[in-house]
Amino acid sequence: MSDDPEPITAADAAGSAGRSSTHADAATPTEPDATSNEPRPATYYHLAKAVLYREYLLFVRYPANATGGIIVALFFFGVLFYGGRLVAGRALTDSIEGIIVGYFLWTLSVGAYSSVSNDLGSEVQWGTLERHITTPFGFAPVALLKGVAKVVRTFLTSAIILAVMLAVTGTQLSLQPITVIVIAGLSITSVLGLGFAAGGVTVLYKRIGNWLNLLQFGFVVLISAPVLDAPWLRLLPLAHGSALLQRAMVDGISLWAFSFVDLGLLVAVAGGYLGGGYLVFHYATRRARRLGVLGDY
Repeated sequence: MSDDPEPITAADAAGSAGRSSTHADAATPTEPDATSNEPRPATYYHLAKAVLYREYLLFVRYPANATGGIIVALFFFGVLFYGGRLVAGRALTDSIEGIIVGYFLWTLSVGAYSSVSNDLGSEVQWGTLERHITTPFGFAPVALLKGVAKVVRTFLTSAIILAVMLAVTGTQLSLQPITVIVIAGLSITSVLGLGFAAGGVTVLYKRIGNWLNLLQFGFVVLISAPVLDAPWLRLLPLAHGSALLQRAMVDGISLWAFSFVDLGLLVAVAGGYLGGGYLVFHYATRRARRLGVLGDY
């Protein structure tokens, strides 16, 4: 018996969004005019609602999978913390705040990246990828909203991981919700763009998941990049956002205290990589359709 859960695809969610809008109109009494029997087209609100509900269903139906991800993340942090304390001693204790913030951002980044790249690979394997084309919203918007829904779920699980890390280490950080959500959200937006690019390559070349997963370990290098010594590193994904998040959570600096240049650069990097990743994704899927390999596996 296979252990893989029954796929609930984004196309199913998009289709149900359209059907729910149609059924709602059919059940509502209308005036007997010429346009009364025409169904009202589904909007992006219906799509977003359906995709978020899909994520909720996946969490409720398969809680062991979500819980397992949290336990694995905490296990690796435990190895990092207790193993590092045995080796480095006091030196690790003095820098534990930065390690916790960096690890928190890393869990968010991995979730945002895999939300697009790995899920598209699964759609290809299940043979349900072509159903995205038949939705009234198009391929890319469904994938984008699906990624946003995954990011929301990742924020919730990463918040649990952060709370456990703080409790285990006895560390106190400045947790200003608006500041943390805005900076962390913009930081991982660039990673979402990388996920789009990786997802497009997956659609075109299929079985390359092992190569794409290597990028997750590269996030560690980006998060720990020495942006003070090499300012040009701020143009890379996660690097500038990691530096701002460290200042916000360790030093207690609020969002309004950051300079306009710092925030503007954070927005520009996020938008640039998201837009670039979207273009790669769009080109790769168009090429896959032209070659007739969109649904092949």
